[in-house]
Amino acid sequence: MNDRMALADLAGRYAAAVDGRDAAGLTALLAPDAELVQPPALVRRGQDAVVTGAEAIVATVLGATAHLLSTHHAVHQQVLDVDGDTAAGQTYCTAHHVYRDRDGALRDNALAIRYQDRYRRVGGRWLLARRELVVDFGSDNPVTVPGA
Repeated sequence: MNDRMALADLAGRYAAAVDGRDAAGLTALLAPDAELVQPPALVRRGQDAVVTGAEAIVATVLGATAHLLSTHHAVHQQVLDVDGDTAAGQTYCTAHHVYRDRDGALRDNALAIRYQDRYRRVGGRWLLARRELVVDFGSDNPVTVPGA
C-alpha cells in the first residue's frame, strides 16, 4: 500500500475505533509518545489541553465520548506531505455526537473539524505522532435513531 493510502486508512481506522469505543484498536494507531492537542473550549476544568502518551490519549478520547449514545465520524479529504518516515497533514472530518437532552429527546451535536496531524512510520506501519483538533463550526439538531 502506498504511503498516502496508508495514511488515509489510518485516519479512517482512528474514526472507526472512536465510534466503536475500541480502546485496543485506538491504541494501536498511536505512537507510544503521541500527543493530542485539544482546543481550549473542549478541555474540561483541571485538565491540560495537551495529552501525551497513547494510553492517556485513549483514556481522554474515550472518556470524552463515554456519555454519548453514539458517535459517527465521517472522514473527508486529507492533504498530506510525506517525507521519508515522517509525514504531516490535515484531515477534515464531520463528527456527530448523539445524546439525550434534559427532556429525553435525542440530539446531534455535529462539529466540522480538522485534525492537524503528524505521522511517523514505525516498524513499517504509519502511526499518529501528534494530532491537533481544530473545530471550525458546529450545530445541534434533533435526530431520530432507530431502536434508541
